[in-house]
Amino acid sequence: MAMTMIALSHLAKKFGEQTVLKDINLTVNGSEIVGLIGPSGAGKSTVIKVALGMEVASGGNATVLGTTMPNRELLGQIGYMAQTDALYETLTAQENLKFFGLMKGIKTADMNQAISHVAQVVDLTPDLNKRVAGYSGGMKRRLSLAIALLGDPELLILDEPTVGIDPALRRQIWAELGRLRDAGRSILITTHVMDEAELADRVALLLDGKVMAFDRPAALKEQYGVATIEDVFLKAEGVEA
Repeated sequence: MAMTMIALSHLAKKFGEQTVLKDINLTVNGSEIVGLIGPSGAGKSTVIKVALGMEVASGGNATVLGTTMPNRELLGQIGYMAQTDALYETLTAQENLKFFGLMKGIKTADMNQAISHVAQVVDLTPDLNKRVAGYSGGMKRRLSLAIALLGDPELLILDEPTVGIDPALRRQIWAELGRLRDAGRSILITTHVMDEAELADRVALLLDGKVMAFDRPAALKEQYGVATIEDVFLKAEGVEA
């Protein structure tokens, strides 16, 4: 049986009087891609931040890689891509990748090969020596994803990684995520793109602060009697598919 890489149990989060997460139950197993979908403002990013210990939970518990969170030391073993890019804009992409690679413990002898691989995945090879300040929004997202991929982390947590990325490259990135999954990596990914959710092994639908449905895409479509994950999403919200 595959190891449970992420286990969220009855996770709750309040901001003052506002309850954002009420009762989140979610698992990510070894060699699995889990897609987390939901409307804007549903709390997808908050789920990730609480799971990683970046926000303090109001209730419940989170276990990541067998360790109860928060645990700062564990973060170095996770490839995390935030919804907001955190890049050094005065540096080139190559310099950003080298800096974060060193932070992740990549050996100097292996650095160039590691950078070359992730740059190729996100189609940034021709732009590695350009300063990030001159990058478009989509290029910055691609660089942030490349940084998350550095070091072949056992677990990837990606928050809206393909926003602002064209369809052809999005397909290329998902092909790489599939290869990583097949190589034994685990991935939790949030997305607004319903076609992407179809590519996940399991999909969790976040509504009203709870995971309302969580299963394989085919099982969800059968459960809701619809043809696509987008229709599952609409039906769960009470909108006729």
